[in-house]
Amino acid sequence: MSMQEISGYKSIALDIAQRIVSGEFPVQSKLSGRSLLAGQYHVSPETIRKAMGLLKDENIVFVSQGKEIIVISDQKAYEYITRNNYLKSVYSLKQDLEQLLLEKKKLDGKFERLLTGIIEASDRMKNLKPYHPEEITIHEESHVVGKTIGALQFWQNTGATIIALRRGANVTISPGPHVILRENDVLVAVGDEKMYQRTEQFINKNAENHL
Repeated sequence: MSMQEISGYKSIALDIAQRIVSGEFPVQSKLSGRSLLAGQYHVSPETIRKAMGLLKDENIVFVSQGKEIIVISDQKAYEYITRNNYLKSVYSLKQDLEQLLLEKKKLDGKFERLLTGIIEASDRMKNLKPYHPEEITIHEESHVVGKTIGALQFWQNTGATIIALRRGANVTISPGPHVILRENDVLVAVGDEKMYQRTEQFINKNAENHL
């Protein structure tokens, strides 16, 4: 028998013992048959039989002549995992990983719906001419860097209304007057047909020229 096979059924035995200690498999409960357990752990029924043999030898489970598996001691299970310095099984870690992946999938879906909503809203506003949204990127040397939207008197100077601010992967809808602008921020603004030209010129004046 290879070391990999030995490690395999020992890991499964430890995992089942951990699940007994945690209460997932209570004392006097019947464990699933070898074929079902093999499906859970993706191993052969023979590997499960060897794992059950280890647990039987430790007086953790009882295996009847009819191959029925019954949990008989959670204390013995605890002693077994403690003796083997077993903290958490590969199988349990896999379950945690699957749960995290599920949560990530939900968050990705929520982000995708939000992004789609922003795009659709933008598309709708593009049809409301002349108030179509335009994107203006703030250059490094711009005099607006480090200043708030309110302090710049943005609307008074450009006639533009800022409807969103994109900073890296983050998007802020309707940023308030206290938001401090940074280099490489992308402003999404609406206004008349000359809004973009006025806003681009106002934003990306060199600081020295602005003074």
